[in-house]
Amino acid sequence: MTKAVVGAVPPGVGAIVVGNFPLAYGQWFIPHSHPQHQLVWARRGVLGVAVDDAYWVLPPTRALWLPAGVVHRTGATREAVLCSLYFEPDRCNLDWADPTPVGVDGLLAHLIAYLARDNLHDDQRLRAEAVVLDLLRPLPATPIDVPHPTDDRVRAVADALLANPADSRSLEAHAQTIGVSRRTLTRLFAHDTGMHFDRWRTHVRLRAALPLLAEGQPVSRVAHTVGYATPSAFLAAFRRTVGTSPGRYLNGDASFDASATSAADPPEWLRSDGMAGT
Repeated sequence: MTKAVVGAVPPGVGAIVVGNFPLAYGQWFIPHSHPQHQLVWARRGVLGVAVDDAYWVLPPTRALWLPAGVVHRTGATREAVLCSLYFEPDRCNLDWADPTPVGVDGLLAHLIAYLARDNLHDDQRLRAEAVVLDLLRPLPATPIDVPHPTDDRVRAVADALLANPADSRSLEAHAQTIGVSRRTLTRLFAHDTGMHFDRWRTHVRLRAALPLLAEGQPVSRVAHTVGYATPSAFLAAFRRTVGTSPGRYLNGDASFDASATSAADPPEWLRSDGMAGT
């Protein structure tokens, strides 16, 4: 875990400060919060952001608005560049109370890079900041929650599945491993996580799949990696759980023109609803 940089936005005419933070493979910031609102964006690579049990995957086509004071963890499953925009609440007219995903297109990516410059005149900065705020539009997708159990017996099962989402053992087999009956584990799981076992495991598998898909891995490989026999079974589970396809979940309605910015080009399947490898 890496210590987060937490501080005040320097005084000045503008309301937004832009910071870029290279992240190595598997590097995560420790849980922290900011006195400012924050927009988290992957200038390159794919980021993950966790708030309690909620988890968002952020390819370059989407960012996440975090209200001031929200405790979160941010990291990368592969090398990435975290680009953070910090908004001073007293100088920002956005007041979204909850973490909110937003689409990032070529224009917004350009403006973020523009605001990172340190040679802008006050009037230039104010005009650019106003357009950034106009471009922040919420996406409808919700995070995939994976509640963490507190009961030692349930946690033992949960830890095994988190370590290996493709673990295909039945609830009864897991119950035998921890020395309880199937009925007891069913009751404990629902009480401790608020979900039945099958639904919780599905959430674990889908959450594990999203970074792999965002990196451009084919659906057939990802489906097998997280425990599905076929891509169609994986896609059906995703649509049933989330209400849309993985491509639309990650991309929303945003299109991203990487030829006009330094951000990495998203994989082809992310630019449409089509799925590679199917």
